[in-house]
Order: sequence, then structure tokens, then C-alpha cells
Amino acid sequence: MEQRIAVTGSTGTVGGRVARDLAAEGVPLILPVRSPDRADRLPDAVIRQCTYDDADASVAALAGVDVLFMVSAAEEADRVATHRTFIDAAKAAGVRHVVYTSFLGAAPDATFLLGRDHWATEEYLRRSGMAWTFLRDNLYLDVVPALAEDGVIRGPAGDGRLSAVAQSDVARSAAAVLRAPADHEGKAYRLTGPEAFTLAGAAALLTELTPATVRFEDQTYDDAMASRAHHGAPRWQVEAWVSTYTAIARGEMAEVSPDVEHLTGQRPLSLRDLLSAQG
Repeated sequence: MEQRIAVTGSTGTVGGRVARDLAAEGVPLILPVRSPDRADRLPDAVIRQCTYDDADASVAALAGVDVLFMVSAAEEADRVATHRTFIDAAKAAGVRHVVYTSFLGAAPDATFLLGRDHWATEEYLRRSGMAWTFLRDNLYLDVVPALAEDGVIRGPAGDGRLSAVAQSDVARSAAAVLRAPADHEGKAYRLTGPEAFTLAGAAALLTELTPATVRFEDQTYDDAMASRAHHGAPRWQVEAWVSTYTAIARGEMAEVSPDVEHLTGQRPLSLRDLLSAQG
């Protein structure tokens, strides 16, 4: 009997690509969404409203689901608690297998502070009694251009390297797992681009391939914190932003993995590929 798949985050970039790819292949889907009016009307897809932190609505939205693609929640002060609520709801609804978008190098002591949230979520899933698959993607290649403010990428990254991965490659990898979920139970895939580059190298490519002129400015930690104060974000969030750069400096985002190509049969996009395609 065909397993029923739920895809969260279908109004976003990664979840939306996964949902569209599977629906185009005739896979019947359940799409739990916060805002049904923003959801694509896909063939054989049922839209149900819920939020991760609403246990009752989540249990109802996941009724009849066998395999759940769980896109991690938006950044918040206690994202792990939100994840646990949704995972508990999935178990109560009878979900058998959760495919979760985690982070490369997720660990309790990860330099990238949000990587600690992902590790705690992974551990909760491991103990849940449900089968699991983790997609540990690196930073998104698509956001690298947005790292520049006023033509400068600033942060304490030094000469560290980043193997950022395109959102389209994460989505294609997720769809590959969801086509045959039983083959991927208990596995953690490291989703990276085909190369690791310095932020100075990224700035040079942005200058070469876009209308912008971009340079990289290495900062101290204190300077990085101070330079982001104008955003008005809470301290925990600014610390998380800055930890992106310190993790790069320490080599924690430099691994180049073959897993995207293993899952999809295609080489992942490089930064040059992505920028050239955007033309």
C-alpha cells in the first residue's frame, strides 16, 4: 500500500520545491501549513492548517500520515521546545517516519549556535520511537549574496571555508529520500555544495558575476556584534548570526560531502553555477 507523505514548509522555498516535485510525479500529499491561503493547490494534495506549537491542530493535520518531511521551524529563542511539540504530535497521530532538515555538524557544542538546536531535535527524534532520516544541510548558497551589506561581507570568518549548498539541491535530495523512505531509515546525510570557498572568494565571485562590487572584511567578535546592533534583533539572534562566521573560521562548515550526488545522481551547484544561472 502506498505510504501517505506529509510535506511541511510547502509555502517556503525548500518545502515548496519538494511538494511540487512529488505532486508532479503523482504522489498524493498532505500539506500542513500555517496559512492555507498561501498554499499552492497541487494535484492530489490535501491542505491542512496547523502550527508546530499547536499540538492539537498538528495531531489533526497529521492524521493518516505515514512519512513526515519536517522542515525546521523558524529561528526563535526556544525552537527546540516548538520542535518537540510537533514531534510529539506526529507520534500521537501515528506517523512512522520523520525526515528532518537538520544542519551540517549538528552537535551539543557546535560553534554555530543554531546547530545545537538541530542536535537537540535529532536526539529527541532518535528517542521518539519513530524512524528517522536527517538531512544535515550546510548554509544555503542562495543567501550568500545577502551576506553583503553596503558591498561588504563582514564577520569573524578569517580564511575559513564554507561548503554552502543550494536550496534546490536540498529539495532534490529530500524528494529522493521521500520517494523510497524505507531505504533511508536511520541515516544522516550531509548536504553540501561541490566545493568549499572563503568569504573573500565569495566576494570576488559576486563582484565578477553580479552588478555589485563586494569585498570581505574580517572582524573581531566584538566588532561583529556591534556592527549588527542596528538590526534591533534580540541578543540571542545576533549571537547566532555572528556564530555563523566563527564556525566558518574554525572549519566547521568546510566539509565537502558526496551525499547530494549520491541521492540525486547530479553534481550539486557551486556558487559560480548559481550566480551564472541568475545572470
